Amino acid sequence: MESSNSIEVRGLGKRVADAGGELTILDGIEFTARPGSAVAITGSSGSGKSTLLGLLAGLDVPSEGSVILAGHDLFALDEDARARLRAAHVGFVFQSFQLLPNLTALENVMLPLELAGKPAAEAARTMLERVGLGARLHHYPRTLSGGEQQRVSLARAFVVQPSLLFADEPTGSLDAASGEKIIDLMFSMHQEQRTTLVLVTHDAQLAARCGQQIVLHAGRLVAPTGKA
Repeated sequence: MESSNSIEVRGLGKRVADAGGELTILDGIEFTARPGSAVAITGSSGSGKSTLLGLLAGLDVPSEGSVILAGHDLFALDEDARARLRAAHVGFVFQSFQLLPNLTALENVMLPLELAGKPAAEAARTMLERVGLGARLHHYPRTLSGGEQQRVSLARAFVVQPSLLFADEPTGSLDAASGEKIIDLMFSMHQEQRTTLVLVTHDAQLAARCGQQIVLHAGRLVAPTGKA
C-alpha cells in the first residue's frame, strides 16, 4: 500500500515495565485504513486508545509490529526521518488545543507553514476565515472560547493540507453545542481535502459518523466494524 494517506497496522504491540514485571498496553493490533477514510478508535478509559494513536503517528515506538504510514514502514525510520514524514503528511488536533499562548490565532496557524518554508500569512488567513474566525485573527488563545480555540487548532491542522489527520478526543473539552459544530466542521474539511481521519473518542455519535470503528478492550482489538 503506497498511497500518501493510507495506514496499515500489522501485529502492533506495546509493553512497559512496571512494579509487577511487565504491563501489556496493546497486543496484536491489526487493521487497515484506506485513503480518504474516517476511522474511530473507541474503548473504555485505559484500553490503549491514546497509546495506539501515538504509535500510528510515530510519536512512540512499539514493542513489536509495524505501521505502514503513507507508504513508509514507520519504525524502520529513525526519529528524525519520522519527524520529516509527519511534517510532510500529518496534521494533529488535540483535546487540549495545544495552541501557543504567546501567538495570535493567525500566528498559530501560520506556524506549520513557516516551519515548512512555505508562504504562510494568506493561507492561514483564508483557513481561519473558513472556520469562521476571520474577525479573530489577532486574538490570543486566552481571549478565545474553547470552541474558538479548537477552531484555530483545526485550521492549523488543515492549513498544511495533510494526507492524514490524527485527532485525540477533539471535543472532549467542549460543551455539546460547540462540540457538534467542531465535528461538523472537521468532517466537512476531511471530505473536502480527502484527508484520512483517525480519531480517538468516547462519543458514540461521533464514532458512528466514521466508516470504520476500532474498538479496544484491555489493549486488544475486540470489534473492528465498518469499512475504511
